Amino acid sequence: MSDERDYEGFLRSRREEILERVAEAARRSGREPGEVGALAVSKTVGPEEVLLARRAGWDAFGENRPQELGRKLAALADEPEMAGVRFDMIGNLQKNKINQVIGRVSLIHSISSAHLAEAVSTRCEARGIVADVLLEVNVSGEASKSGLSPDEARSGAEAMAALPGIRVVGLMTMAPAGDADAARRTFSGLRELACELRARTGLPLETLSCGMSDDFEVAVEEGSTLVRLGRCVFDQGYALM
Repeated sequence: MSDERDYEGFLRSRREEILERVAEAARRSGREPGEVGALAVSKTVGPEEVLLARRAGWDAFGENRPQELGRKLAALADEPEMAGVRFDMIGNLQKNKINQVIGRVSLIHSISSAHLAEAVSTRCEARGIVADVLLEVNVSGEASKSGLSPDEARSGAEAMAALPGIRVVGLMTMAPAGDADAARRTFSGLRELACELRARTGLPLETLSCGMSDDFEVAVEEGSTLVRLGRCVFDQGYALM
């Protein structure tokens, strides 16, 4: 029990520090702190840690595997404290796993192709629901990263937004690891692409999901509205720089 209290205390104090850094980065970019949200990425921890994080104040979580999402939702279903808590799907989504995700998450961050958008739309339409989604864009151009190229986003955003089973509410990207300058270019590129697509399509594209544990402050400075934080939230050995 004392270990649980100690860990919950760590989660609470770390959350306060993270949110203050997010707020400071938002102010540096001339925005209000309330314009930026944060997901606690719970893919490496179990349901017990998620519940402790909820008690520490987190109310939005991100998972990257449908089966792990299902496991956590089932384990936490009877916990009154989890009422109203949000889960997002942030990882690559295979077509054969779509039914494990739709209707269970608030937002799918990783629509990485027109074919996937169509598949999600078809499954949602069959169930009479509409899924909020982000278009994943490989702004950095790294071969190791999935996502639409910026040109594919430009040419395909309007058609994907017109699909009946999904609602495109923004864009997502990931930056190169370990390179602050490249990260800044990636995040500013996503912001600029969103501005261009808003003008071209009329879509609001209010959500820009970018920034993780090592680069979230840069992401907020460059326009992120939603940061995805795992290690810096849950790992007691991770030092915020």
